[in-house]
Amino acid sequence: MKLFRMSKRQLKLLFWFIIKNVSFTRCFYETKYTQTPITFKYWFIQKVLGFNRNAYWPIHFTSIVVGPKNIYAGIDTAPGYSGNCYIQGGGKVYIGDYTQIGPGVGIISANHKTTDSREHIRNTVRIGKYCWLGMNSIVLPGVILGDFTIIAAGTVVTKSFENGYCIIAGNPAKEIKKIPKEECILFENKYKYNGYIKFDRFEMYRKTKLNV
Repeated sequence: MKLFRMSKRQLKLLFWFIIKNVSFTRCFYETKYTQTPITFKYWFIQKVLGFNRNAYWPIHFTSIVVGPKNIYAGIDTAPGYSGNCYIQGGGKVYIGDYTQIGPGVGIISANHKTTDSREHIRNTVRIGKYCWLGMNSIVLPGVILGDFTIIAAGTVVTKSFENGYCIIAGNPAKEIKKIPKEECILFENKYKYNGYIKFDRFEMYRKTKLNV
């Protein structure tokens, strides 16, 4: 019987060998060191238990995503991955690669008509690459944010900062600091995923399943 006993290290290595070499579970291995790793827990709660089941990227069970077909999530970008977010695809939402979104963030692309709350005015939100949306910040319809825009916690973004490379804060948001472009690092993951989907398959998925 001792022949078949395995140490904890050996069991761990066996576990990751299986995860790595089975196509269904490979994403757990290939994204485990990324900013928004795909984990079995996230997958199970979302796809089996049904919390935000229709979204194509991992989402925390306390976050709410409306209209995922109208949302483009870039590589290693998972709006709602942190808890208590509200991501609303009433209009269209585009979020670039490697953009990180903190807990409690709201991204709104449609709002009630002021003269008739039964109607919605739909718009588009565009957030660039390598951005960072701090805790409890809100981005409102029509806003465009350039690459490397950092939104401070609690900020309400009512207008665009298309040039990016800045830190914005306040209600309404104002630029409080510029970020030197030459100091920004354009990193890339070894394995690229748009949510649960391999990057090289995503464009076909986008054309057939999404409205963005």
